[in-house]
Amino acid sequence: MRPMGDPMALLGMARRAGALAYGTGSTRRAVKEGRARLILFATDASETQREKVMKLLRHRETPRATLGTREALGSAVGSAPVSAVAVTNNEFAKELAARLNVTPGYQLKSGRGGRPSGCGL
Repeated sequence: MRPMGDPMALLGMARRAGALAYGTGSTRRAVKEGRARLILFATDASETQREKVMKLLRHRETPRATLGTREALGSAVGSAPVSAVAVTNNEFAKELAARLNVTPGYQLKSGRGGRPSGCGL
């Protein structure tokens, strides 16, 4: 069981609350529909999958970060490995962003445990 301060544990709660879109296709759909409040990418997501989502984010100020591997993200949301996850609920997005030290207009790269490890996407 993950500690409650772990961003991955919060992702699991968000999934159970129906506050996530996971997988590249669902994440893109959430961005297009304006439902995405925070985007999380796996550290090992392919450039192709990452770019599919990033193209839609070019003119949006949706905060984004990297968190864990595809396997870890998939496990946290109860699915197969995923490259991207969109948090669609404001409260979950705010809490995750706070735990990952992400603010709009600034992207923070985070390690597997949710601890910041450097800037940029």
